[in-house]
Amino acid sequence: MLLDCFALLATTRCSITLMTGDDNYERRDNMTTKRIIQAIRKNDPAIRRNREAWLYPGLWAVIYHRLANKLYRSRRFFLARLVSQWARRRTGIEIHPGATIGHGLFIDHGAGVVIGETCIIGDDVLIFHGVTLGGTGKDEGKRHPTVEDGAIIGAGATILGNIKIGTGAKIGAGALVLTDIPANSTIVGEPARNTRLEASLRNEITAIKARVDKLEKAIAS
Repeated sequence: MLLDCFALLATTRCSITLMTGDDNYERRDNMTTKRIIQAIRKNDPAIRRNREAWLYPGLWAVIYHRLANKLYRSRRFFLARLVSQWARRRTGIEIHPGATIGHGLFIDHGAGVVIGETCIIGDDVLIFHGVTLGGTGKDEGKRHPTVEDGAIIGAGATILGNIKIGTGAKIGAGALVLTDIPANSTIVGEPARNTRLEASLRNEITAIKARVDKLEKAIAS
């Protein structure tokens, strides 16, 4: 309970910083509890009132991360990991203290979500349960994914390595993603396939086949 209070205080301080116009804090600190609740209301039709959002593990995971990230950037690494591991036990969501999280992240259901140290998550991202944003074990430095604004990552998806998930991209449930994904793409399967690209190729093949059939009829006549 005491740690809950500290986490809320850290988030409230970020809100005060925004209202006073202090620009000394980095973008990832500018998340407010209100913004998270708005994201929950937008993405989950099951919620009836704002106060129900306090029962969502995804809300608490991000609140705890605010505190853990502050400690991490202050080089209090042990305390940062202590907070993140407490959050994992309490919410079932593991976010490394070094991860960068933007505005309006909603982790729906939450159980089994893992977000690595060098992950960068943009604004208004929706993540379902069982998602892994991890590394391949072969990279150094930036070794986890970058998820751009408005992306949706379905349940059980695994995204590995220093790759980019483009703005508005949709990753299907259970997909395995190992390469960059273009903006506004829909990706499914294991390994993941770009369904928009496949549809475009099918249309081109159909058009070519129609032209060939037309030529064959012209030659036969």
